[in-house]
Amino acid sequence: MLLYHNKMYKNLDKYQALIVPEGRLNCRNKIAGIFRLAFLCVLFLILLWGCTRDTQPLRVGTNVWPGYEPLYLARELKYFDNNILLVEYSSASDVIRGFRYNAIDAAALTMDEALLLIKDGYDITVVLVMDISSGGDVILGRNGLNKLSDIKGKRVGVEKTALGSYFFAIALGTVGLKPSDTIPVNMEVDKHETALKTGMVDAVVTFEPVRIKLIAAGVNVLFDSSQVYGAIVDVLVVRNDYLRKNPNNVNTLNALLQGGFKSLDYMHSEPQNAYKIMAEREGISKDEFVTALKGLHIPDIKENRTMLCGIKPTLLLTTNQMKKFMIANDLLQKDFNVNSIFDKCQINALNR
Repeated sequence: MLLYHNKMYKNLDKYQALIVPEGRLNCRNKIAGIFRLAFLCVLFLILLWGCTRDTQPLRVGTNVWPGYEPLYLARELKYFDNNILLVEYSSASDVIRGFRYNAIDAAALTMDEALLLIKDGYDITVVLVMDISSGGDVILGRNGLNKLSDIKGKRVGVEKTALGSYFFAIALGTVGLKPSDTIPVNMEVDKHETALKTGMVDAVVTFEPVRIKLIAAGVNVLFDSSQVYGAIVDVLVVRNDYLRKNPNNVNTLNALLQGGFKSLDYMHSEPQNAYKIMAEREGISKDEFVTALKGLHIPDIKENRTMLCGIKPTLLLTTNQMKKFMIANDLLQKDFNVNSIFDKCQINALNR
């Protein structure tokens, strides 16, 4: 296009030289030069505007779990704009698949699930500790199974590609058993309620809100995460290449984090309305949701900074212990360094 314009102006100059006096020609040449310069400036500004405005939407994947509800509450209260897209999956396995297939840029996962992604070469950063399970993850058994050791030789529904395998191995270790001492049946969490109620399995390794529904149906709690507090930590991870693509993408992530903490403030100032909104999304009553929240701890920004930032973030120690356990129980096949996933400490950029 620029070559065309230059050619056009050259032809115009020749034509003007035939019919326009020299003084007026010089004047017109100056005006033409000004117009050409203005055209180039406008073109540059358009290109610059196009580059800076090309902020990629932040697609955040989660499954259904009370600890992830503050993000959805923030969306409901319009604490962040439409550039942040929350994508709800039916299971943790689906979230992991979505991340592997590049359908999402960030994912709410348990720390052991994040380790599996790192092992497979995914370049990610942990940007938020969303919650610590303290009873929300459970092993439930049918009538006749009264203690954890009773599931030896029994069929156990467990989501093998996600948290289930890790929690199952930890729990069984407390009574001297291994997963191989049972008959694991691989099934995703949205199948757990029906499978236990219909007798397809004798027990399930599950979590909220399935936990509260099955307990209401009369099943037995054989083990819960309060007995191994700190072993199950839910985190938000983001692809580093998303953050590198555009500086505005970092601002979008910060807006998500700010919105999440703002919704925690709302939960403290307006608990009844907050619980009502979140319970409806979870498909349980408000009282059931309040009970479910008692099974987890949601860290505030101060605690998040302690867990994720500094020379020795506390979650790093927990993560290394988790990694060793997973290797010893064949949940990971090799050792690797996890320090880099705590390097950015994105949460320190927030004005809170």
